[in-house]
Amino acid sequence: MTHASEPLPNFLAEPTRLGTEISITGKWVPTSPGGLFRKSADNDEMLQEWEDIHAGARAHAGVLSTEINHAVGDDAVLVHHVFADADAMIDYFATTATEHMAALAAVAKPDLHMIRGIEIPAAVRDAVMAKHVPAAFGEYRFGYVKADYRQPDPATAINVTAKWACLPTETSQLDEHLYWWQRVGTDAHSLEEGLLRFEVYQVVGEDALIIHEVFDNTSELKFHLTKGTADRYKKDIDRIAEPERYYFRGPVSWTIRTYSKFMHLPATYSSRGSSYTRPGGSMSDGTVH
Repeated sequence: MTHASEPLPNFLAEPTRLGTEISITGKWVPTSPGGLFRKSADNDEMLQEWEDIHAGARAHAGVLSTEINHAVGDDAVLVHHVFADADAMIDYFATTATEHMAALAAVAKPDLHMIRGIEIPAAVRDAVMAKHVPAAFGEYRFGYVKADYRQPDPATAINVTAKWACLPTETSQLDEHLYWWQRVGTDAHSLEEGLLRFEVYQVVGEDALIIHEVFDNTSELKFHLTKGTADRYKKDIDRIAEPERYYFRGPVSWTIRTYSKFMHLPATYSSRGSSYTRPGGSMSDGTVH
C-alpha cells in the first residue's frame, strides 16, 4: 500500500543549521580477523595506526571533531570526523589520510562509511572513492535537533547512524520510505523526549536513506527500541526496505546490544575511545558553551 505524502510538521521542516559541515562515520576491520572476542595482531596495529591518524586529524585546521571508537564484541574500529566544509574534507584526504593509507591498508580494510551533509559535492565523493573506501553519501532531507543544538553529555549519549536501502522493485519506493521515516520523526518528537537529534538523509545515486539519531542515555534508547517509534514502525519499514548497517557509538550497554539483535539490526557497537572537539563544537555533533 502506497501512502500519500504529508506536509512536514513545523519541527521537521525547520531549516537545518548544519551549514557547510560534513560528517563521516565509518568502520575499519583487520585484514586478518582474530574472531569474535579475540584480538588479532593486525587488530592491535590497526588500533595504533588509527590513534596516530587521530592525532593528525586533531592538528588539521578543518577538523571540528574526531573520534576513534573501539568496537565491542569484534575486531573493529568505528571512526567519526566532522569537517568544517568540503574543502577541509578534501584536503584531509589528500594529506593526513594519504600519509597513513599505506600503513593502514597493510593491516586493515574499510567497511561502509556514511557521509552526511546538506549537500555532498562531487569533489568530496571523488576524494573518498579515490581511496577505495566503500561509502554512502547522504544529503539532508528533514529532521530536528533539540536543546538548541547543544552537545549531549558524551558520558551518557549514544549516537546511532544507519543506512536503510529500499528493497528492489520495478519502481522506486523511496517516497514510501521517506513517508515512514517522517512518521517516526513526527511521533518521536513528543513520545521520546530523550531522542535529542533525528535526521534523515537521502543517499546520492541510491534508493536509500541514512538515519542519524542521538539519544540522551541508555534508558532513552531502550525505550525507543522496545516501546517507542522503532517498535511502532519497524514492521512497516521492513516491508519496503532493509537495514544495511547500524553503527552505535557511545556507552552501549549489553541490554541495548541484545534488543537491537532481537530486531535483526546489522549493528556494530563501540565504547567511546579517543575523542577531540574543537572549542565551540560543531552543528553536526552539537555546540559546546
